[in-house]
Amino acid sequence: MARPQTDLQRLQEASLRRVAGLVAGGAPSSEVFAAVAHEVAQVTDSALVQIQRYETDGTVTVAGAWGAEPHPFQPGTSWSLEGSQIAAVIKRTGRPVRVDQFAEGGGHIQAGVRKTGIRGGAGAPIVVDGALWGSIAAGPAKGEPVPAGLEDRLAEFTELVGTAISNAESREALRQLADEQAALRRVATLVARGVPPAEVFEAVTREAGQLFGVDAMHMGRYDDDAAISVAGWSRSGRHLPVGTRVELDGINVASLVRASGEPARIDGYDPGSDATAEQIRRRMGVYSSVAVPIVVDGRLWGLMIASSKEPRPLPTDTEARLRDFTALAESAISNTAARAELAASRARLAAAADDERRRVVRDLHDGAQQRLVHTVITLKLAARELEGEQSAAAGLVREALAHAETATEELRELVHGILPAALTGGGLRAGIDALASRMTMPVEVDVTADRAPQPIEVTAYFVVTEALTNVAKHANARHTKVTACVEGGALRIEVRDDGAGGARADGSGLLGLRDRLAAHDGTLAVDSPPGGGTTVTATIPLPQG
Repeated sequence: MARPQTDLQRLQEASLRRVAGLVAGGAPSSEVFAAVAHEVAQVTDSALVQIQRYETDGTVTVAGAWGAEPHPFQPGTSWSLEGSQIAAVIKRTGRPVRVDQFAEGGGHIQAGVRKTGIRGGAGAPIVVDGALWGSIAAGPAKGEPVPAGLEDRLAEFTELVGTAISNAESREALRQLADEQAALRRVATLVARGVPPAEVFEAVTREAGQLFGVDAMHMGRYDDDAAISVAGWSRSGRHLPVGTRVELDGINVASLVRASGEPARIDGYDPGSDATAEQIRRRMGVYSSVAVPIVVDGRLWGLMIASSKEPRPLPTDTEARLRDFTALAESAISNTAARAELAASRARLAAAADDERRRVVRDLHDGAQQRLVHTVITLKLAARELEGEQSAAAGLVREALAHAETATEELRELVHGILPAALTGGGLRAGIDALASRMTMPVEVDVTADRAPQPIEVTAYFVVTEALTNVAKHANARHTKVTACVEGGALRIEVRDDGAGGARADGSGLLGLRDRLAAHDGTLAVDSPPGGGTTVTATIPLPQG
């Protein structure tokens, strides 16, 4: 029995007010969709109501539904528009539609409707911000005719639905933007701190995977005809381990990016393909993948891949959003390469300086020093011949001999200062012992480190030389201790005195030591509280193997 018109109007107005209250209160869109579907069913005596969102691939996704009986149109399910007599017509015309008797046959949606026993229905478009977003459709109970004007009554609800969607999408967009910016800031902080690239890669894949809501995120580096995994993340924990080599055979997103240098996507896979990447996709249950290139200094370095198991394409903005994360990976790679090149440049400069010191020592020893020694011997012979004479010539010879002996001693000290024979011949322990023997204060030496590569020993020697020189000039210390040992795969040198403290860590000598140490990935620390003495500590990683 039909309800009186006034009762229908009051019922519909009450329903619209309840829905409007949800919209005004900022309720989640899923809650609004469910409420609308239920309210529409009550007002129109419909047995099934569903709200559908149009997708770019020719499908609709159920956003909300209500049914008097069990039905297959649950929220989140996807349906093809092929053969649809309501959703497809609305998408094509943008107008309400009514179907009193569904035609036989049809496609995916019609098959689902037939399972409910509904033989007809009506629908109306949902417009959001001036664009067709989806539709709302309703059908009467099994065997009942479609009520007159059902499509118009549905249309009265669509404006509220459109407003709810617009509000929800605006809130979602703002929340997504805030989350994305926070994730990017976290990764950018790691890049700015100069952490190892592997740590940045792991953070990029994790942050992007969680933010995009995908099932897996991978980062790979191109190597000849393969992509090698450098980082991975997945919801299930089943993703490619770091170091996995994926051959670029067949057609896959990695091979497409390698060929074009542009983003690529694949929806679905070829069941008959034997390509390595497709085998991995099938094993992991991946349906849709989007890949974005990683370009470093104008060269294609690798790629980042987002993967989903859902049987629908990833959102169309995935490539653009993923690009912000690959830019951070590119910065990390570029910064690491720059740091490596700077360290290599410093190492080359330090090696060149040491080579030059050795050349100067050799030239002084073989040239000027030998000539001075010869001069001293000659003058001694001349002095012996003139012994006992008081002539001016005898006095000049004795004076020349004194100068020659002084010059020889000064030259010997100079040669020792450049690169002492004790260091080159006996290693760090002998070099430090030689330094300590020339100090005017007691210096305790405790060197337990074995021989190291010469560039490292020379660097350690200059650390001790600079520290002891500063002690002699500025510390007014009574005692100094020098230690050198191996800890954790690194040579650790410490020079500690009991002097006045207050040493400046930015002095030119210490800055030069920092540069020399940096060439070997070493570090320098200076602890010098006023009145508390000074401790200079250097750490130099030793080659492994």
